[in-house]
Parts: sequence; C-alpha cells; structure tokens
Amino acid sequence: MSIRTYVSPARTAAAEEKRQRVVEAAGNLLREETGITAFSLDAVAKAAEVTRLTVYNQFGSRRGLLEAVFDQCAQQGGLARIPEAMAMSDPRAALHQLISIFCEFWGSDSAVGQLHDAIALDPEFAQALAERNERRRYAITNLIRRLKPKSVSHSHTSRDCVDLIFSLTSYATFRLLSRDRTIAAVEAIVREACDAALDRLPRPSSS
Repeated sequence: MSIRTYVSPARTAAAEEKRQRVVEAAGNLLREETGITAFSLDAVAKAAEVTRLTVYNQFGSRRGLLEAVFDQCAQQGGLARIPEAMAMSDPRAALHQLISIFCEFWGSDSAVGQLHDAIALDPEFAQALAERNERRRYAITNLIRRLKPKSVSHSHTSRDCVDLIFSLTSYATFRLLSRDRTIAAVEAIVREACDAALDRLPRPSSS
C-alpha cells in the first residue's frame, strides 16, 4: 500500500511567495549602484529577510538565483512576445519585430546589464546565459531560412548573415549604441544594419 504525500496548498503558496521575495530582492540588489560586485547569497538573504539556507534550498546556487532573476526580467521585459513575432507571415517583418522586442528588453531594466556583467565573475552563469542567448540565434536562423529561396542551398553567406544579425541584436551591441541614444534610435540603427545583412543573402538565378 503506497503512502500518499499530503501537500498543503497554504505551505506551497507560502513557499512560492518566499521564492518571489528572494528573486525580487536579488533583482533590486543588482539595480543598486554596486550591482554585481556586492551580490551574494548572504546579501540577498538579508534583503529578503530569509536565511541563507532558504535561498540555497530554493535555488541551489548563485547561478540558479541569477538565472531566476534573468528569467523574471525576461518575462517582465516582453520576451513572451517572441512566439507571436515568429508566427508572422512575412519573415523580414518578423525579424523587425524581433529586433524591437530585444531592444526594448535590453533597455527595460538595469538588472539586465548587471546580469551580463556577472558572466565575468561566474563561469557557470555565463554558460547558462549563453544557452539562453542561443535561443535568439535559433529564432534568427529560422527566419533566415524562411527568407532564403528554396532553390538556394545553405551557404557561408547565410551563416554569416545569422552570425551578424545575432551580434547586432545582442546586449553588447545595445549597450554600446545606447550610451547617447534612445531605445528607438538604437532599434532603427540595428534594423537598418540587419536589413543590409539580409540584402546580402543569395538570390535565385534568373532563368
């Protein structure tokens, strides 16, 4: 006879509330002037008014907590709109929408920049962030494939196009361009550069 484990809804809700409080505290610490340099599980636990063990039990490590903060930033920053953009019938328009989504996301929260700074201090988190960025490359690759005529085989040109657009839509490019520009101005520059990259794609030969 198996023993059924009872899960208290109140306890589950309390655990989730505590988890969200820790993620919020971590994000707020990253938004402070000291940013990632003062970030630690102890500091987060103190800010969230929980024990360090609670933070560790919830997230397992500093990397796990940083990932949770990034995912919350992504949700609040509009990355959930990506599937809608990818479903657009015009792949070039879809790419333009993707550019808009990422420019708005990169500029939506100072914690996003601090999270990217964290990669220099935490190799494991750097790997996790790289894996998340690869999802952007995958989306770009799919759009390039839709743009390229079926009669043209995969080539170095199309791979170069993916790599270039991946770089243009990165946080590093956004940070560089946004120093003295609005998000809209950065978006316009990136869109124009991406269009130029698309124009280099091979075209079917005229018969």
